[in-house]
Amino acid sequence: MTRNRLKENRLKDEKSPYLLQHAENPVNWYAWTDEAFAAAKAQDKPIFLSIGYSTCHWCHVMKRESFEDPEVAALMNDAFISIKLDREERPDIDSIYMSACQMLTGGGGWPLTIIMLPDGRPFFAATYIPKRGRGEATGMLSLIPRVKQIWERQRHELIRMAEQITQQIQQYAVNTTGGAHTTSTEITEKAYRGISSSFDNTYGGFGSAPKFPVPHNILFLLRYYFETKDATALDMVNKTLKSMRMGGIYDHIGYGFHRYSTDASWHVPHFEKMLYDQALLLIAYAEAFTVTADEFYKRTAYEIIEYVLRDMRGSEGAFYTAEDAESEGVEGKFYYWTYDELRAALTPEEADIIINIFDVKVNSQSGGEDVENILHMVKPENELTTEEQVLIRGAVRKLYDARQKRTHPHKDDKILTDLNGLMAAALAIAGRAFSDDSLILAASEAVSFIEYTMATGQVGLLHRYRDGQCAIAGTINDYASFIWALIELYEATFDEGYLVSAKKYTDYLIDHFWDYNFGGLFFTDKDSETLIARQKELYDSAIPSGNSIALYNMIRLARILGDHKLEEKANELIDAFYGQAIKHPAAYPFFALSAGLALGRKSEVVVAGEERQSRDILRTLGQKFLPNTVFVLKQRDVKSIISYTEDMKDIDGKPAIYVCVDNACHAPETEIADSLKMLIR
Repeated sequence: MTRNRLKENRLKDEKSPYLLQHAENPVNWYAWTDEAFAAAKAQDKPIFLSIGYSTCHWCHVMKRESFEDPEVAALMNDAFISIKLDREERPDIDSIYMSACQMLTGGGGWPLTIIMLPDGRPFFAATYIPKRGRGEATGMLSLIPRVKQIWERQRHELIRMAEQITQQIQQYAVNTTGGAHTTSTEITEKAYRGISSSFDNTYGGFGSAPKFPVPHNILFLLRYYFETKDATALDMVNKTLKSMRMGGIYDHIGYGFHRYSTDASWHVPHFEKMLYDQALLLIAYAEAFTVTADEFYKRTAYEIIEYVLRDMRGSEGAFYTAEDAESEGVEGKFYYWTYDELRAALTPEEADIIINIFDVKVNSQSGGEDVENILHMVKPENELTTEEQVLIRGAVRKLYDARQKRTHPHKDDKILTDLNGLMAAALAIAGRAFSDDSLILAASEAVSFIEYTMATGQVGLLHRYRDGQCAIAGTINDYASFIWALIELYEATFDEGYLVSAKKYTDYLIDHFWDYNFGGLFFTDKDSETLIARQKELYDSAIPSGNSIALYNMIRLARILGDHKLEEKANELIDAFYGQAIKHPAAYPFFALSAGLALGRKSEVVVAGEERQSRDILRTLGQKFLPNTVFVLKQRDVKSIISYTEDMKDIDGKPAIYVCVDNACHAPETEIADSLKMLIR
């Protein structure tokens, strides 16, 4: 779309798609810059900070209602210096002010609205604010004059409030609660009880509406099942994964998962599609296949991959961030189908089966108007005949072609290091699980883009790439997710170059992010911009926390390399957060599974011998679910960075499989079956 440059504000030259969406607002927006803070001080005005992202539905609503409205804009321009921030570009800033919102209101979300002193200390927080008040909720037209009046007449109260909130944020930021630990049993069992207590026995998933996928709960339960053989854990996995895949939260025509379900039965989604959801759910379905051998999970995984490679991958091999819920200003419009639309696109036989299997209604019960259907399966795939499955696949292709003619939702095409790390890790995991080199290649291409485009000269990583420009210092999430991808690619290819990079970035992460006073890793680099607080995060929200993923990486990398110092650092990280996590471990499922990897049963496998045969053995083992095992290929003709493999060799010309379990090494075997007996209880 061509913008009217005569009406553009300061956001016109930004790279963020979210900021560019506001470049024509009558609000005199600034980006988060020194210029904005200098203007606030010079003009003696508070700062109105609005945080969101380009695919956020309620951000769009507030934009249309208030930020495009001349009346609201005039009030804002008079009372404030206004800053617009993309939370996906600056998660460090977003995290601080989301903490303020949660302290002040008990909740949070986006759009996030903060009003603060010219030095950045907040005194007011809210999420979406309508133009006019509704019931007890205030509106922008009444809020702005009220804040201006207090600023002019009772500023000392706002300053006092800002000081108190900032002190609380700073105290919380360094509040690392350590605790002694001896085994993984306590945290694992408590996490399992917490997760299982929230399980929805009717529809699967965890908690009530709105219901999120929470794939790290699935990853935890699969590992719990591996260790305990508790069938209930696997039942929860199966119920959840199958219910989600059948529900409206899944895009049955173009594939991929929407952000969450607004109801408990997975029927009505919030239609955003996020790259991180695709990555984590791909891991969940791929791992579930390796446990159950259920082809339904494998097909679902490949459908997620098809969506991501088709719609979310740039020409450089890296991946975009998200797709919007809206098209033509209506949430979900791209995904709805009426009865007549289906009939027009399909043969009568195809239409009949789609209408039956996907619960398509003709008209509403109240007025007789056409129903906009969200396709969801009411008959499980395993109950369909082969003929029905063939008909459905053909119909889906036709519906996809018909849907392509519609106005597509906006795509946020910025490339973020952390999300690309997650996606590359997921593709590498799926590539091993399915023995599919094309997926491993796709993972390696994304990793190559990040390493050669997003890395700085000082070994550090940048966070965002868009339109030819890299910018913004990487956070813990960028390093942790990228290192995860590097480790997965090593175990998928046994190219030690990935280990060299993983160790290099791990060393940088520890050096630049470690809290040498209380332990754990800060969210930001020690050389990053100074904000009102430097936070440490552990909570596993939509994405596992950087500390949880970093712990997972440190343990695996230490065992692959035989690096005892790195394993000690991993134990220090557990010590730093154990006291916090043990109180409510179900809120930290990825930390719990990582701690279980560190403190529970563990094993290492090295295969030494002729390279092709050794790789075949490792490829076979890679298709098994062995979450507590790391795998190494002994290098024969080049010097390896894995020094402990130096004296390992084949047995009578056959590749030898060296297995160590809980720091005790067994005599090498030549048969895979014999090795598996040692690895699986």
